[in-house]
Amino acid sequence: MILVTGATGNVGAEVVHAVAAEGEPVRALSRSGDPTGLPRGVEAVAGDLNRPHTVREALDGVRALFLMPGYEGQHAVLADARAAGVQRVVMLSGLSAKLTDDNAVTRYLRASEDEVRASGLSWTFLRPVSFMSNALSLADQTAKGDEVRVPFPGVRTADIDPYDIARVAARALLSPEHGGRAYTLTGPQSLLPADRVAVLAEVLGRDLRTVGLTDEETREALAAAFPAPYAHAFLRFFGDGILDESQVLPTVEEVTGRPPRTFLEWARGHVDAF
Repeated sequence: MILVTGATGNVGAEVVHAVAAEGEPVRALSRSGDPTGLPRGVEAVAGDLNRPHTVREALDGVRALFLMPGYEGQHAVLADARAAGVQRVVMLSGLSAKLTDDNAVTRYLRASEDEVRASGLSWTFLRPVSFMSNALSLADQTAKGDEVRVPFPGVRTADIDPYDIARVAARALLSPEHGGRAYTLTGPQSLLPADRVAVLAEVLGRDLRTVGLTDEETREALAAAFPAPYAHAFLRFFGDGILDESQVLPTVEEVTGRPPRTFLEWARGHVDAF
């Protein structure tokens, strides 16, 4: 049995599908335990990583665990996993885990990785760059008109489709050969925000116009969307430029045997959202 936590999230849901597609038994854990949208044969269970006792029963018979980071109960969940006979854990981390900067995001990612290393379980860390699915935040704007206002207009990122993160996760969950590895995962193209808007315009058949937010407008937008410590972290990453997500790496293809999806492919698959 493979246990996938965060099973209704952008990445977790894709991991459930990727592992199920390999014909492996999957247990999908979410706070609600709602089975809606799960592949046939997947077992839906309710559990909260902040309340480890609610996860304990779900670990029964599990040999590999896909774990989301940053939850208060992680230490206890890992101890329970080892006691239950889990062999390995694959954790979704992030590229910023490699930074020494002390901010809310780097702190929780580094702490999560450190706890997994200390758990005694075989581990694999997935450190993706920004997700292509972040573009869904533009849907409200495209619904209202053709002007799309974007933060950090001059920052290139090699965004990755959560589908491809999940394909790597499935390989690491199902095979011991990925133990002790930290994989940096990127998409196949390094794009500016305006490049992604242009792709959306092509897919939608619209004349979308990109308007870059000023630094002050970006600060205000982040402050409205995120708690202050996380807004500060994103300003450090992309405003101060301490995080470089522009490099395209071959990791996804090296692990899975297939190249990652382009932003055009992602956009075509999510056109209804816009």
